[in-house]
Parts: sequence; C-alpha cells; structure tokens
Amino acid sequence: MSHIKKILIANRGEIAVRVIRTAKRLGIKTVAVYSDADQDSLYVKLADEAIHIGPPEPRLSYLNQEMILKACEDSGADAVHPGYGFLSENAEFAEKLSVKGIKFLGPKPSSIRAMGDKIGSRLLVAKFDVPIVPGYEGEDQSMDRFKKEADKIGYPIMAKASAGGGGKGMRRVESASELEEMILSAKREALSAFGDDRILLEKYISNPRHVEFQIFGDQHGNVIHLHERDCSLQRRHQKVIEETPAPHYPASLKEQMAKAAVQAAKSVSYEGAGTVEFILGEKGEFYFLEMNTRLQVEHPVTEMTTGLDLVELQIRVAEGGKLPETPEQTGHAIEVRIYAEDPSNGFLPSIGKVHALQFPTGEGVRVDSGIVSGSEISLYYDPMIAKLIVWDETRTKAIDKLVQVLKETIVFGPITNISFLKNLADAKGFREGKVSTHFIAGNEEELLRQNVSFPVRLALAGLAGAETKITDPWVSSGESA
Repeated sequence: MSHIKKILIANRGEIAVRVIRTAKRLGIKTVAVYSDADQDSLYVKLADEAIHIGPPEPRLSYLNQEMILKACEDSGADAVHPGYGFLSENAEFAEKLSVKGIKFLGPKPSSIRAMGDKIGSRLLVAKFDVPIVPGYEGEDQSMDRFKKEADKIGYPIMAKASAGGGGKGMRRVESASELEEMILSAKREALSAFGDDRILLEKYISNPRHVEFQIFGDQHGNVIHLHERDCSLQRRHQKVIEETPAPHYPASLKEQMAKAAVQAAKSVSYEGAGTVEFILGEKGEFYFLEMNTRLQVEHPVTEMTTGLDLVELQIRVAEGGKLPETPEQTGHAIEVRIYAEDPSNGFLPSIGKVHALQFPTGEGVRVDSGIVSGSEISLYYDPMIAKLIVWDETRTKAIDKLVQVLKETIVFGPITNISFLKNLADAKGFREGKVSTHFIAGNEEELLRQNVSFPVRLALAGLAGAETKITDPWVSSGESA
C-alpha cells in the first residue's frame, strides 16, 4: 500500500481547515492554495505550505486547473483533496492528476462522468433495479416531444437540467399552458451554469422528503453505506438542516434505501466517498434522485454518530486500504449552516468584516469554520461562516442543545441567519419530524421572526473590546474530527 505524504487541498475555507486537521493528525503534510482574497485566511495559516494561485474570481483561481496543477508540481504534493464545489466533481481535473501520478481523493473520472449526468445516471441505476421517478430523459429535446411526454407523466412535473446541481436549472410546471415557458427558462439557466441545456422531465412528488445515504467504495470492489441523513429542510432546493438518523422512518424502509444506494454505487464501480440521494413520497415510496461524487457539506453528522473520520477514510481508500464494516450509529446529530445573509431581505449575502465571533463549547458540540474574528466575508465566495453540529443521546435532546447553542452563538458584523435557524430548530413541525421540502416556504413568516437575544446584546456591549487576532474556532466534543 502506497502511503500519501503530502496533500494539496484544492479548496478554501472551512473544508480546507477540516482536511488539514485530519492530515496533521495522520502525520501528512498539507499545502493550501489561495487567491488574493484569502491570503490572510485561517486555512492558509494552518497549512504547512501555502501557494498563491490568482485573483479572487474563482475561474481565475480555484477553478484554474493549470494553476492548481502547477502548485502540485511546485510543492511536490502526491495527492489532492478537492473538498466540495469548485473542481471536486470535475472528471477532466481528476484525469490530469492521474497522468501526473498524483492521487485524487475522490472517485474515478468514469464514475464522476456517469453520475454527473442526471439523464445517464437515471438510466444506469435503473438497470440495477434502483427505483427512479417516472419521467422522460430521451435525446429528443424538441418542445413537441416534451409536451407529449409531460401529458403521459401527468402534471405537475419537474423540468430539470441534466447536468444540474444546487437547484439550478429546475422548474416546477403546474400545467401544459406553462410548460414551454418553464422549459425554456430552465434551459437558459442550465446553459449559463453548466454549459449544457439538456432537460429531463420527472413526475413531481407532492410534499416529498429528501433522504441521502453516505456511501464508500474501495479499490477492492467493496461498497458500504454509513447510514442515512435527512435533508428535507430546504430553501429553494438548498439544504438548511441535516440530521441523522432520519426521524420517523421504519427500519425496513431504511434497509431498502440502503440496499439501493449501494447498488447505485456498484453500478459505476465506485471508489471513495459519495452520497446517493432519494426523494420520498407521502406513501413511503422512494426514488433515486442523484449521486454526488464527493464528500458532502453535511458529512459531520455521520461522523458524530459513527465515530469515523470520513476524510481519513478517503485517504485510506486512495492508498489502497480496505473499508471497514458498516458501524452502528450512536445517538442523534444535527447540523445547521450559519451564513452571512439577510433572511428579511430575500437571504441576500451580507458581506464585510466579522468584528466578533464566538461559539459555545461543550460536550456534543462541534463547529467547523474557516472564519475567525477579523475575517472578511467576500462577495466572491459562498458566505458560509460556520457549520454548527450538535450530538446527544436522543433527537429531542439534540434539538434542545441546538437551540441553546444557537442562542449563545455570537457573530457581530454581517447580518446572519442565526435567528432564522433557531426559529426553524424550535418549530413544532420540525420537533415532531413532520416536515417536507416545502416546510420552510410554508412557514416563512414565522421562521423569519427576529430574535434580539443574549448574544446580540453581548456582542453590542463588548464590541469595543473585541479581539480580531486569528484564533482557531474549531471545537469538538471528541466523537470524531
């Protein structure tokens, strides 16, 4: 087995900090890459080496394959961790690394391509008896064909970009009269975002829940799952709260979905970390939605309940190691994403300096962040300040802990979504597990209620003396890093 000695992290922010921590624990050297906007960032200071790769615009820095490949050569890195976003699901980049003899801490390029195409992946997994949503994914992209297929499927339907992700290129179509307008709109957005305007049609599932399974494959043909995560609380197809175990699902249903997730991964001889996502109907029926061929933002909840370090597992698989058996889960974990955004103004990003930042500590509390007091929230990147993860013995205790931790979290400077998250975590429907992907939209007025609470008063009172030195905000209760 060939051991990795130096990892270049082709990413930034909290995921870069996250990878650095595991690498340091394993005695592996790390290389950070940074744009002009990130030169003073925490992850740059924590890495063993740091290499400048360009101006703030992602296409000129973090998406610039040649600059990152040069950084690999200049640093002597023998592996690259892509994080999520940017080049994490770019098959061409993975191939270029392979040619240079550099390990890509992700799946094979062929797997990335197969699962990156929503049309192709639907057809592929269906051959392995994985249930898919009734729909149309044919090559004929004429409007006449779409109209005929939509009539067969039955309204409402979803028009979705084949190369899509993150909610882009998706439109709900209620009737035949709006089909053409919605498809053309989805095509325009898909072409702009992905350079591919192919559209597929799917039956719209009313009040759906969204459940995903963490899977792993190794180089020896083994594929395992590491249990499910419920990601039903979403806003405009973006996940807001993730938790595991998924509440109020019979064990038999989870077993069926787990088997289907493993089958989907085996259909592309999968290696490394991935996530198979399902949508569930009101009668308990489930369908394959997509597969993400990377580590997910919400992976910490799986770590907190299994005791595994998923980044370490990625490294071991890339080195040729064999996967362990699927571990049992212990307790319940929930993750929320704290953003610099204004919920009262359409959740628009709130850029600027973070003057004061403080997270509570304690057993069962973990914070993953690349932001510290004095950091700037840039207009060029995702405005996430931190991922806040809690663990406790039961779901009720975990929710109570999450609400309390959010009350005690201090962020002074940009407007944040903390009050929104606290209201959501404390909502009756969430506490009872009676949610769907429409829950936030249906309760928006109550969820947007502002709370001028203890941390706001404390931050205002202590602003004059707030320290702005770079400190390490990562907190773990010891379950897993």
